[in-house]
Amino acid sequence: MTPITRTIFLLVLVFGVAAAQERPRARDVGLVVGVFPTGQLNTITDVDGVKVGHSTIIEGDDIRTGVTAIIPGPGNLYTHPIPAWIHVGNGYGKLIGETQVREFGEIETPILLTCTLCVWSVANALKEWVYEQPGMGEHTINPVVGETYDAWVNDMWADPVKKEHVFEALESASDGPVEEGSVGAGTGTQAFGWKGGIGTSSRVLPDSLGGYTVGVLVQTNYSGVLTMNGAPVGQELDNYEFREHLENTDDPDPKEDGSIMIVVATDAPLNARSLDRLAMRAIMGLGRTGSYASNGSGDYVIAFSTHPGVRRPRESEVPVATPSLVNASMSPLFAAAAEATEEAIYNAIFKATTVTSSRGTLAAIPVEDLERILDKYKALEWDSSISTAQGSEIGRR
Repeated sequence: MTPITRTIFLLVLVFGVAAAQERPRARDVGLVVGVFPTGQLNTITDVDGVKVGHSTIIEGDDIRTGVTAIIPGPGNLYTHPIPAWIHVGNGYGKLIGETQVREFGEIETPILLTCTLCVWSVANALKEWVYEQPGMGEHTINPVVGETYDAWVNDMWADPVKKEHVFEALESASDGPVEEGSVGAGTGTQAFGWKGGIGTSSRVLPDSLGGYTVGVLVQTNYSGVLTMNGAPVGQELDNYEFREHLENTDDPDPKEDGSIMIVVATDAPLNARSLDRLAMRAIMGLGRTGSYASNGSGDYVIAFSTHPGVRRPRESEVPVATPSLVNASMSPLFAAAAEATEEAIYNAIFKATTVTSSRGTLAAIPVEDLERILDKYKALEWDSSISTAQGSEIGRR
């Protein structure tokens, strides 16, 4: 990288970070999703043991991509894997490691997200990182790497994600706040024709329902008809799928085909079968935002449990007993997963900043217009407005 290129890179990076910090999350403008409260940070890292890190790659005039790492628990994931499942909503995508996770119901490496043609390089780097961890020998491992397509602004054919980027994402992972929007694996991705990217949210169940936490992280890159708490945002902004055919306009539709990666974490004691059921409900949260899972969309959910009691050693001479919630106790977790997925997607859209390259531009959704539309359809402040309305109704009885 030349000194001039590096200066431009740093300016773009600093400007992008500053702009993202200025843009609100969904709840900052009163867009409250569902009935359950969020965790302290309202991120996937509210689930004990989960860490997230990013590496954002902005180079030259056509590299706009990155890596996002989700570390699902402490310790050696190979010797003590974590119960997990992968649900395929629509299978047009490249998800490395899927079949072994679905065979064993366990995950043995961190989860990495990146661009479509970067998955193999990222998986190879993840393999090297895992072998450097304490307690590893000469074993085969099953890297889990998901992707979405970012070629509207990124030359992914240049194989831009290198080993150092993967190591940066993994080694910077923390259990604190999670940066959202046009960062990491979301640097070059979209949502409903607007700039999208990384988003996250969490839910905490009341003690009477177990007190468990569910956290979700998404990498958005799909289209449809954007809806927020029922408000027809896409139609109001004249940016929605099939508009070209319905309004007899020459304006092209938003990007039809795309994908989403959804990662669901919980501290509830769940086995692989229950995690499969939980993952399915994240797709319901996706549907609430206006997705219909287009033909060329890869819609995947990776769900795992961090409960220490459900981690079993890889090898044991005797049976190993682990706790697991019964099916009848799953419903609150289902609702929490749907709510957190929906809000994580909204956060990705709110926080995303405009990204431009020689290949094109993905514009951030205009927040002021978005707030106006949400207010018009009374989609804001449901947590307080509904409570007030209920109180007034009770007072009249």
